Amino acid sequence: MPQPNAHSATAAAATDSAAAATASDSAATVSAAAATASSSEEARDVLAPDCPSRVVFERIGERWTMFVLLALERGGTLRFGELRERVGRVTPKVLTETLRALEADGLIVRRAFRDSPPRVEYSLTELGISLLDPIRAMREWAEAHVPEVLAARDRAAAPEHEQPRTPAVRN
Repeated sequence: MPQPNAHSATAAAATDSAAAATASDSAATVSAAAATASSSEEARDVLAPDCPSRVVFERIGERWTMFVLLALERGGTLRFGELRERVGRVTPKVLTETLRALEADGLIVRRAFRDSPPRVEYSLTELGISLLDPIRAMREWAEAHVPEVLAARDRAAAPEHEQPRTPAVRN
């Protein structure tokens, strides 16, 4: 395995620093939300604008979160490169930010080893495993309905004269 050069080590450190700041911001948001949740029954309504549960929906709804969790479900404990390969099309910087945020939220655990070169592994926590059932349901729905969604997109992108007219709805 090739040794990283000084430039890549500096870039990696900068990426880790930025990702740590993102994870820190995320942890602060989750902590503030938890404090709010304990003080109000209304905080349990995810449709309420200041509901703390929204931070969980935000995390789950981020572009790479579900892919990372599903990759870890299939692969068990994975190294960064293995995880990136399984997720596909994600940049190292974005994957690092996603992993740091998931770690800060307690959904994954990061284990660093003092090997040369350094080795880091990621795996799901019990909390992360508990999120897999709803994610699997979403994946199954997406896989079953992708033809319908793509057809709807095609219809929406068609020139206006080609789209079927729908009657106006009156209240």
